[in-house]
Amino acid sequence: MSRVDPATRLIIAGDNKVLADANFPASSICACGPKEIRADGLGISQLLEAILKLLPLDTYVDRPAAVMDLVDSDRQRCLAVPVWDTYAQLLSRAGSQSSLEKMERFNFYERAKKAYAVVATGETALYGNLILKKGVIPAEMLQ
Repeated sequence: MSRVDPATRLIIAGDNKVLADANFPASSICACGPKEIRADGLGISQLLEAILKLLPLDTYVDRPAAVMDLVDSDRQRCLAVPVWDTYAQLLSRAGSQSSLEKMERFNFYERAKKAYAVVATGETALYGNLILKKGVIPAEMLQ
């Protein structure tokens, strides 16, 4: 089954899109199948705000947005990740009622390999990677 509806050229509901920070191995992950989109000069918060105006999140899953969780050494030193608060605020403003899912690093990479696309950004915040699960676009928005 095609991941893109040929009539609308939209990402199908349930597909994942990765917003990858500057340290994410986007080209390597995309060698496994996802489309690589370059947005090197942009930060993820800036992109996320724009994307959420056009792309509804999946309302049929508990948490439609996921971040890469801290590795043990960063957790032990209590590394703060302020960008997660920014993402949560933007998601909340867009109507999301759920918290960010925190995924173990290698599980995050595996989910990213199954995504529709990886948007490689210039985001420099540590742990800035974000996976979004697309929801259903209401018919009135498609006309």
